[in-house]
Parts: sequence; structure tokens; C-alpha cells
Amino acid sequence: MISTDGYIVLAIVFITIVALAKEVMRPGLIFFSSAIVLMATGIITDKEMLAGFSNKGMISIAVLFLVSEGIRQSGVLNRLAQTYLPRKRRKMVSLIPQIMLPVSFLSGFLNNTPVVIIFAPIIKRWSETLNLSSKKFLIPLSYATIFGGMCTLIGTSTNLVVHGLILENGYQGFSMFELGKVGIFIAIIGTIYMTVFGNRFLPGEKIFFNSKSSTEYKDYHYDVIIPEGSNLIGLEIKNGRSKDLKGLFIQIINREGNIIETKKGIFKLLVNDKLLVAGKSDRLNYIIANQNLKLSGIDLIKGIDKDKLKQYEAVLAPRFPAIGKTIHEFNFYDHYQAVVLAIHRNGERITTNMDKLHLKPGDNLVLLTTEKFIENWGESKIFYLTSYIRDYRTTGTFWKKWIATIILLAMVIGTTVGKFITSPNGINFDMFYFASIAAMLLIWLKIMPHQKYTKAISWDVLITIACAFAISKAMQNSGADETIARATINISQQFGPVGVLAALFIITAIFTEIITNNAAAAMVFPIALAAAEQMNVDPKPFFVTIAIAASASFSTPIGYQTNLIVQAIGNYKFSDYVKIGLPLNIIAFILSMLLIPYFWSF
Repeated sequence: MISTDGYIVLAIVFITIVALAKEVMRPGLIFFSSAIVLMATGIITDKEMLAGFSNKGMISIAVLFLVSEGIRQSGVLNRLAQTYLPRKRRKMVSLIPQIMLPVSFLSGFLNNTPVVIIFAPIIKRWSETLNLSSKKFLIPLSYATIFGGMCTLIGTSTNLVVHGLILENGYQGFSMFELGKVGIFIAIIGTIYMTVFGNRFLPGEKIFFNSKSSTEYKDYHYDVIIPEGSNLIGLEIKNGRSKDLKGLFIQIINREGNIIETKKGIFKLLVNDKLLVAGKSDRLNYIIANQNLKLSGIDLIKGIDKDKLKQYEAVLAPRFPAIGKTIHEFNFYDHYQAVVLAIHRNGERITTNMDKLHLKPGDNLVLLTTEKFIENWGESKIFYLTSYIRDYRTTGTFWKKWIATIILLAMVIGTTVGKFITSPNGINFDMFYFASIAAMLLIWLKIMPHQKYTKAISWDVLITIACAFAISKAMQNSGADETIARATINISQQFGPVGVLAALFIITAIFTEIITNNAAAAMVFPIALAAAEQMNVDPKPFFVTIAIAASASFSTPIGYQTNLIVQAIGNYKFSDYVKIGLPLNIIAFILSMLLIPYFWSF
């Protein structure tokens, strides 16, 4: 029978999951609140509540944030992204792997988020240049970082969370490439799946085998008004086009609240018509300079020459100070000297009633502003990503790129061979040891500005992980883990340990899609440990299962931060992830069930 403490822990876990799903507060605050309640009720001690903050795996994640930021600041990732992308339009089956494979490799050694932040705008610009839909490539970019993260100990913070919990419970942790025994197969089969089915299942205009296709993909939308005195008044447009509006396709006419779709038929433009037009990013300058059109929102900009205005995109991070507020309440223009032209959320482009819309993390704001916006806010953590599609920046000098690369390679090699080195002074040559040295070298050599080292660390992620450790300990102290483990075994016992393995994968994968991957791993870990003890089997296969399943977040944009970032910049719908990602979840599950028992015996 489950104890009273067990019921309390299960209730707190349930409330925590609901609070995370509803985004009541930042994840770190939700987990911190749960840990405080567990301490206040005596289920965990104050030392157990704080133990996660000194866990080596958690501290290692903090150090690796610095390493990833240093590599990003060096500019080596920008150079790689601009070098390896195809120069010519080709078949989809060759474009997808050429993008995904190098990104997967990089993500095996760097934090996934900066990789996506750097590559996403470059890929969007590249796809526009080749008249391709960026929607065909941004989800594969995110998935590629997930694949790479599955293959190494440092590829994702989730692996380090599980590694830290393993060490904390007295077992031998993962080696540098141990998880790659499964991860590399998921990465290869997953890339093949995206290559074969991406053109069919991913949103956006299909890429046909004819590489010389003349299709012109228009990825940008603008709201314009026909002002009084415009030469366009009375102009007839046929099937959304007119030779007087070069490079623009008129999708909708909003005439005094009446919405007219112009895809088929002949229509005449009237004064004060509001038009939704589509075109390439260079059409913005054409619209601003055209006296016969008026860009919506341009009246808010005062004292700035029109030729200095540019269109930027900014994806809101949880640190953005106006989360939960409207643009009007926050007075966005006064804070950033930028006009919000549109907001992209869950695949919907919002241009009307924006003043009533409460801003959320992951919203992609289309801004009209000047280059000073990037200068002031390009490195700020209040935005996941800020980009100007027509002129993406390159950073870092030649020597910084090479030194950063050498430091990263030395860290990886050191971590890999460190376990074979015996120190007479008792030094542990592990990942933490080499990552710490790498981080300090990047700062000492001024590759990463020392003034910004605190901004490079995602403190909310660290607090989430540390407090998830506390919840994990509470499940062990209360016996809730043993009760859930016993129920799991009873349900799947006819299939033996493999059945329990499958149940743990499914539970972890569901948690990952609903909450965060790190929290999912920490919550399921004590259940896996208890199940292994009750079945009297080696727990290592269960630990590997948790690490793989917690990273296998393909079906929703909320389970993995990189999915959320590309959802915003690619203007994807929630259903887009389900359509392309659910089969990938099934592939990861099947491969895990076949490979994990093969490489790690029970």
C-alpha cells in the first residue's frame, strides 16, 4: 500500500505537470515551488532539497552553456552554415541529408539551442535565394539537433541529468559515446525517414524533382493600405496579380471589414482597401518607397529615414519582460524603437487586434526598425533569436574560429580518453574537468566576452534540473516510485524486462512532449530504479531508455526548446509536428526496444 507521503508526492507531481502544461509560471519556479512544499511537509530534508544544486551533472550543464556560447561567439558555426549549404536547387532527397547530417554532428558536442539559433536564419535566407519553402527545412534542422544530442554524453542536458542521477545512486555513469550505440541508429534511420517522406509530410510548397522549376516561393507577407491619391485606385488585379505591383501577390482585400480572397477572379482596388500581399523579403523596400502603397504601422515611426528601415524577426524568450502583457500595455515601440508588423503564433499570422493579444514565449514578432535593434538586442537573452534575413551577420576573426575549434576538439578528446588516465593526485579526468578548462580558456582568450558570462547560462533550466532532483528524491523517500514501478511491472510482466523497458519509454516520451525533457527524465528515473530492484535486473538498460526517450521529442513544439524556436521562425502549426513527428517517435521506440537489450543486458 502506498503511504500518506506517497499520496502527497503523487499529488504534487500531478499538480506540477498540470502547471507546466498550462504555463502558470516559468518551469524553474514551478519545480522550485514543488520542492519547497516537499521540504515543508518533511518528505525531503533541506539537504536533500539543495543536493541537486551541487550535483556534478547539473554543474556540468552550466559549464557547457559557457562552452557553447564561446563557440557561438567565435563565429565558427556561422562560417560552417554558410559553407556547407548547397549552392544550387536540387532534389529534396539530397538537400535534407546535406543539412541534417552536419548539424547532427555539431549537436553531439554543443548545446542544441545556439546551433538552431545560428542556423535557422541562415537556412531561411538560403531557401529564399533558391526559391524553396523554408518550412521544408526548419523542422528537420531541429530534429537533426535532437538526433545529435542522443549520440553523446554532452549532446543534450538530458543525458547529463540522467548521468548525474546514476552517479548519485552509486552506479557507474555513461561514457562519452555510450549512448551513441542507440543514438547513431536513430539519427541515421531518422534522417533517411525525413529524406524520403519530408517532401510529402512537411508543410510548405513541395520541391519537385525538376531542379530547374521556375516556381517562385514568397515567404513574407505585408499588410498595406491603398491611400488617397494613389495611382492604384481603380486598378484591376487578375488572380491576385498585377504588373503594377512587381513581385507581389495580393492574397486578400479587406474592404471595410469584408474579406475578399483574390486567388481567382478579377477585382478592382478602391481607396482605403487593406491588402495582404506576399513576396520575397526584398519587397519591403519596394513597398516603403512606393508612394502608391502605405505599409500598415509605418505612421508610428517618426524621425527615421525610410531607407534605413528594415524588417527583422524576433522570437520571444521566457525572459522577455512583457510576457503576459499586450503590445499596448508594454508600449513596445518606446522600449525597442521597433514597430510590430505581425505576430506569428502556432502557424497563424496575426495582424489585427494585436493590441489585445497577450504575448507568450515563442511568439515570432515581425518588426520594422533599424540596424540599431540588432546592435542593442542581438545578444540579449530576452529574445531566442533576432535576425535580418537579407543581411545575416558573421562574427569572430579567423584565429578565434580556429582556436575555439581546437579547444572544443581537445575537450571532446579529453572527456573520451580521460577515464583511462590515472592521476596520482586523485584528479578525476571526466567531462566536468575538461569542460571547465575549455570554458575558462574561451574566456581568458577573449573569444567569449567575460562581461556576458552570466547571460550565457540558462538559469531557469538549471533550477528546473536541480529541483527535479529533489522531486525524484521525494518519490524515493515516500515509496511512490516503488508503487508506480510495481504497477508498471504488473501491467507489462508478461513481456518480461523488455515490457517494462517499453513502458518506461512510453511514460518518459509522453512526459517529454507535455513538460520538459530534463524534468521528464528526473521524474521517471526513480521509477526505473525501483523497477530494476524489484525485478532483480541490471538497471543500466532502463537508464539508457530514459535518456533516449526524454530526447525523442518530435510530436509537439513544446517538448523541446529547439522545436519551439523553429515553430516561431518557420510559422508552423502544432499539427505539423504531429504529422511528421509521430512516425519518428514510433521509429525511435522500435529501434530502442531492439537495440538497448542487445547492447546492455539485463
